[in-house]
Amino acid sequence: MAFEIGIMTFGEITQDHTGTLPSPRQRARETIELAKVADQVGLDVFGVGEHHRGDFVGSAPAILLAAAAEATERIRLTSSVTVLSSEDPVRVWEQFATIDLLSAGRAEIIAGRGSYSESFPLFGYDLQDYADLFREKLDLLLKIREQNPVTWSGRFRAPLVNADIAPRADGDTLPIWVGVGGSPASAISTGRLGLPMALALLLGPLTQHRQTVELYRASAEQAGHDANRLPISINAHGYVGRTSQHARDTMYPYFARGMSDNNHQRGRGILLPRNVFDAQASPAAGLLVGGAQEVIDKLLTYHELYGVNRAIIQMGFGGMPQKEHLEAIERLGTQVAPVVRREATVSAGVRA
Repeated sequence: MAFEIGIMTFGEITQDHTGTLPSPRQRARETIELAKVADQVGLDVFGVGEHHRGDFVGSAPAILLAAAAEATERIRLTSSVTVLSSEDPVRVWEQFATIDLLSAGRAEIIAGRGSYSESFPLFGYDLQDYADLFREKLDLLLKIREQNPVTWSGRFRAPLVNADIAPRADGDTLPIWVGVGGSPASAISTGRLGLPMALALLLGPLTQHRQTVELYRASAEQAGHDANRLPISINAHGYVGRTSQHARDTMYPYFARGMSDNNHQRGRGILLPRNVFDAQASPAAGLLVGGAQEVIDKLLTYHELYGVNRAIIQMGFGGMPQKEHLEAIERLGTQVAPVVRREATVSAGVRA
């Protein structure tokens, strides 16, 4: 499998260095510009995440991705993630199949449980049903993908009896990934289903997901799937700078602000001193921040360690100005991606 590299955004609305908040309109338009530039510089994937709060603009990722479909030509368009536990799988399918038609087959879904909980009370769900909601709704989404019409019943929505669910996707299917934050149970169930796994790494050692990947592959093999053919993605924060120091100096103040401001509904903001950030940017930790060669080296380390064949990087988090964000996307597409694709293909050939 070819190695794919992309970017994602949650469209957070965070004060810039002058204390000014961007308007929701500005952030929405900037999101489409990110997709357009990522497409122009040859990146493979563009993702929009889902949050239902006033400090994010991405409460309706499908609409933003539909706009991105019209502004791009080649790049794949994905959710990162769709909080499936609080969504209706029928509506999710309809929206992303429509994006697939608009984009001539470039849509996909990363389905997840959600690391933020605001969507559950908003749409009338009980957090005590967190795991059961996801299992049931993923089951329905997969059934919709596999057949039409659909007959199905479960606990959390009205049953479907010979339901015609349209439109169908451009190629009559959609790639469906499962977002996993490191939970062994999530990795095992995803492997059992034979679905691609998108690993999220916020902060921590680069080796953090080793057991997760092992459990995923073992579970897939036990269920009769060829684990070596199942795609795995790493989704992490990062920034590609002119130099290693430039990258760290540019990313740190915004990233630290974002960790403080945009995590408050998890109980409190995360305080990130500069020395801790620098440690997280080191070769042994997960952040994909540095000059082009440094990011190349870490992506190839992820590839060797986990066998990942996709990386989606969240750059610009915390109110970084659009100019610096776009410059990093250009470096990622022109300086990093071609080398990683070439070297990852060579290393995969050697292992085979």
